[in-house]
Amino acid sequence: MTTNKIVQNMEVIGADGVHVGTVDGVSNGRIRLAKRDSGEGQHKEHAHFIDLGLVADVEGRRVRLAANAAVAVTFEEEQSGKPV
Repeated sequence: MTTNKIVQNMEVIGADGVHVGTVDGVSNGRIRLAKRDSGEGQHKEHAHFIDLGLVADVEGRRVRLAANAAVAVTFEEEQSGKPV
């Protein structure tokens, strides 16, 4: 899988088809998720990142992850690389 298939505004979904986020960009081996998908509380209004190693496939305008959405979000990282 080449990262050039992943572009801004694509939907990121878990293996179960559940929405995880929206691609804001790709850099340094990670997908940057749009801030609007960043959750609540201290995680609201800043970007989270998902390692490209979790990507199973790119299907049209969707990036499908290898893990179900509930599990995939536990792998989200802050910009620093620390877990969310």
